[in-house]
Amino acid sequence: MMLNDKVRDQVKKKFETLKNPVKLIIFTQEFECDYCHDARSLAEELAELSDKVRVEVYDFQQDPEKTQAYRIDKIPAIVVEGEKDYGVRYFGVPGGYEFSSLLESVRLVSEGKADISEDTKKFLDSLTGDLHFQVFVTPTCPYCPRAVVLAHNLAVASDKVRADMVEVSEFMQLAVKYQVQGVPRTVINETIVLEGAVPEQMLVDRLKKELN
Repeated sequence: MMLNDKVRDQVKKKFETLKNPVKLIIFTQEFECDYCHDARSLAEELAELSDKVRVEVYDFQQDPEKTQAYRIDKIPAIVVEGEKDYGVRYFGVPGGYEFSSLLESVRLVSEGKADISEDTKKFLDSLTGDLHFQVFVTPTCPYCPRAVVLAHNLAVASDKVRADMVEVSEFMQLAVKYQVQGVPRTVINETIVLEGAVPEQMLVDRLKKELN
């Protein structure tokens, strides 16, 4: 078991408020994936704590249609899906501080309603192209969940946004590619980079500047 009794009780209480069903869709494989077992075990333990949460498991290699449909390019991966696929993704095990962001994203997807300002909603409605957020984190970073949850809120709010949490130590090649020296580090559409857990308005202002 990954969760102790105290945590299980806390999660069960939090999940009592879930509005609509949530699927945790796991992409895994048996070999050459050091963290796949932990990601799957964590999701399955969460599903035991609420009848509104269930797990689907797909093999990264043997289920190519699902892999392509959900745009999964690395594992372990967890898709948090509600009434539709909002583009909420976890790549790597959301452990440590990131466990709280996973619980919050489950709640968010269950609600199907983003907790963002009207100004941010107007900005998202005005988008003409897609935005892909990659939020690089470590489990020991107390500020990282704020950056992840903000990105996931934007994904829930707009079909033009998808947002990934990427656990740096599990994907070192991406840490090198995106020059991740500190976390959280958010990379948007490969070119826009934000350091730290920036406030919502600051993020939107930066995007407006970059996209104009």
